[in-house]
Amino acid sequence: MNSPIRKVAAGCLLLCLALLANVTYVQAFQAGDLNSREGNRRVLIDEYSRERGPILIGEPPVAIAESSPVEGELSYLRQYPEPELYAHITGYYSFFFGREGIERTQNDVLSGSADRWFFRRLIDMVTGEQPRGGGVKLTINPAAQEAAWEALGDNKGSVVAIEPSTGAILAMVSKPSFDPNPLASHDIPTQEEAWAALNEDEDNPMANRAAAEILPPGSVFKLVTSAAALENGFEPDSVVPGPAEYDLPQSERVIPNHNGRACGENNETTITNALRISCNTAFAYLGNELGLDVMLDQAEKFGFNSIPLANGDIRSAASNFPPDADAPQLAQSAIGQFEVRANPLQIAMVSAAIANRGQLMNPYLVDELRGPDLVRVLEVTEPEVVSQAVSAETARQLTEMMVEVVDNGTGTPAQMSGVQVAGKTGTAQSGREDDPPYAWFTSFAPADNPQVAVAVVIEEAPDTARDDIAGGRLAAPIARAVMEAVLGS
Repeated sequence: MNSPIRKVAAGCLLLCLALLANVTYVQAFQAGDLNSREGNRRVLIDEYSRERGPILIGEPPVAIAESSPVEGELSYLRQYPEPELYAHITGYYSFFFGREGIERTQNDVLSGSADRWFFRRLIDMVTGEQPRGGGVKLTINPAAQEAAWEALGDNKGSVVAIEPSTGAILAMVSKPSFDPNPLASHDIPTQEEAWAALNEDEDNPMANRAAAEILPPGSVFKLVTSAAALENGFEPDSVVPGPAEYDLPQSERVIPNHNGRACGENNETTITNALRISCNTAFAYLGNELGLDVMLDQAEKFGFNSIPLANGDIRSAASNFPPDADAPQLAQSAIGQFEVRANPLQIAMVSAAIANRGQLMNPYLVDELRGPDLVRVLEVTEPEVVSQAVSAETARQLTEMMVEVVDNGTGTPAQMSGVQVAGKTGTAQSGREDDPPYAWFTSFAPADNPQVAVAVVIEEAPDTARDDIAGGRLAAPIARAVMEAVLGS
């Protein structure tokens, strides 16, 4: 063989080896990513050829997302029996627009493509049995979810309820909501029309306000400031300044109290009373007295500056406490303003940690993964401790202070017959001059044996005058309805 032929042969051999190496790499290492890529038509057709597993809630389990056989290339149609009530939890399953919510995060189980079912799929191929997806059972309490939905009414806002001892999410409601059924339609124009309408809506109904959007929390953040104070030498009856206005350091501006008056006699008050009446000036003082390092550390122990939700069950946004605030900014941060941002999920975590003797649990939404028969349980979510946010003694003191808020302070609309409630109100400025404030409330009950922690935010209340927008008036009754539903179920 002459030299040119040898070179050509060697080149062809190298090309063959490169091709084999690439095929091996794609099959062995990239197959999973390629199969899970949204828009992969071959994979989608395969998914639609088998029955997708249901998303379940309650006991006995009821489907809030299920598949039914239909005629056509796509053999099964995804349907949502109570669409708007659970839309931000289930998400949607669309041939054209992909997946969201639990439909996205648990797709391998719902579609039956999880690695755990590899041998099951081989058996189905041999026997000719039609493969099916598995079921995903959620932690949602149907009564609590419905109570939150009804109590929110026509207001724009959201609600989260958590079981303090485990972190299980009992309710997650966001309004306005949307109907995922048109997005699941097999008619592409129907999908496109629904998608366009949802994205053009100024109220952004597809946004999960309960977890994926963050807002100024206002006075509910005073729970974090109170916790930092009690963990660092202060007592509930410690006396602190509570003048009508707090002079911001290094500034000519002031922080006023909402009623323009001092919080106690001689411009002084106890921390318990400051929390009871939501005294801005006392907490602004405490923020600067404690210092940035202490405040930042306490906020992060409650979950600020990190993304919550175990296993990525739902897209959630990290709350924020500014790590480099100067003295005037720190005073504002201590009352939940400046750059402090949170969603109801985060605020519910704060209350849940206090209710759970100071131990913060990672919130989760998926309770069980079940096999295609929907009976065999494949996996159960184990509760996970995030941090010891405060000591058990501090948690006890905070509970007593929060009970005082509901019994004799700004949170009286959350009172429940025969059940002691611990809570905190909040009214936060949006930062936009013409926009109304946000009304917040967070609570847990029973105070002596907590079963549920709740956080509520009202962003817009169309039937409420601007001056009447406050956490106690608007948000507290919603939290009460959810707590009553959980305790009565």
